[in-house]
Amino acid sequence: MTGPAASTDVLVIGGGVIGLSVAWRAAEAGLRVTVADPDPGGGASRAAAGMLTPLAEAAYAEHDLFCLGQESLGRYPAFTAALTSLTGLPTGFRQDGTLQVAYDHDDLAVLAELHRLQAEFGRQASELTARQCREAEPMLDPSVSGGLLTPDDGSVDPRLLTAALLAAAELTGATMTRQPAIELLTEDGKAGGAVLGDGTVLRAASVVLAAGWQSAGLAGLPATAVPQVRPVKGQILRLRDNGATRAAGLPAGLLTRTVRGIVRGSTVYLVPRATGELVVGATQEELGADTTVTAGGVWQLLRDARLLVPGITELELAEVTAGLRPGTPDNGPLIGPSPGLPGLLLATGHFRSGVLLAPVTAEVIAGYLTGAGAPPVATPFAPDRAARATRAARATRAATPGAAPCR
Repeated sequence: MTGPAASTDVLVIGGGVIGLSVAWRAAEAGLRVTVADPDPGGGASRAAAGMLTPLAEAAYAEHDLFCLGQESLGRYPAFTAALTSLTGLPTGFRQDGTLQVAYDHDDLAVLAELHRLQAEFGRQASELTARQCREAEPMLDPSVSGGLLTPDDGSVDPRLLTAALLAAAELTGATMTRQPAIELLTEDGKAGGAVLGDGTVLRAASVVLAAGWQSAGLAGLPATAVPQVRPVKGQILRLRDNGATRAAGLPAGLLTRTVRGIVRGSTVYLVPRATGELVVGATQEELGADTTVTAGGVWQLLRDARLLVPGITELELAEVTAGLRPGTPDNGPLIGPSPGLPGLLLATGHFRSGVLLAPVTAEVIAGYLTGAGAPPVATPFAPDRAARATRAARATRAATPGAAPCR
């Protein structure tokens, strides 16, 4: 049984950093927008560290994803400036680079391989000796054997960012409905809205599915339109400066920039905030929709982070969180029209890069909604790519030395 009916131009299902970015840009373009989410800004967005590091996270067979990340990073200064100008709220955006470090000589060999890959992608970090790494970040352990500095990388505080996005969306006219969308409505073979948790029927000319890993579970989706997303668990720590480090003349959070480390084959990252908070993450666990915080996960992160920055043991353990990233078979997001249902746009499957890819995803989806189309850099991430067999071609192209530069 359903309740009263309402209508809108665009229904965005999901109010994380992706959904809110889409809502803001679509409302800014003059569309009537409604966001359905019981807890806007919660979920994976709240748990994220907020790294903006496409070069530092470059991987074989993911050249197109690297290019998309670079494109989105280039939009971040204007994106966050516009948010703050409109709302008066901070986003925590900073672009002070990423220092990648290797703990021992075996780890240094892994870092050297990454350096070669970066060169193949047409971008390259600066190679640093062990001494230069410690000059850049004096709190690093003397055992660190070398590193790479990527000066254009940055970070943002996702909690501040989502608060600013929520305010921006509302200020530009978007409506927040703090109800879940429990069933997609279709009419004449086209997406036409959704039934909300309170029984309200919300009709929409276009529906944007931006519900992260839960996108695949929306009732009413035809089998041909179900996105291939799955939950990937990640545990993350937040440490807090209790004042002792600042009193000793040390930087807030002990570091001046994001540090990504390879420690005896494991990876760990440390992201400092201007407030003195230090975010340490993250595990990657294929355990379904499990958000249990485990002693093993916490121990692993603290163990590896302490080997790189021993001073973290003096910080307060303020929070431990487990979030669920939306993974896809090829690690790439699904951005664009659903191949199985007209009227449905997908903005999901961003895996580890939801925060990084928010600006470009919002632009792409807004382009489809207004008829402007999508930039070429987003074409490889159209939801119909599996049907077009582009995944194999993309892997071959990215693995070939001298991969084409990003357009």
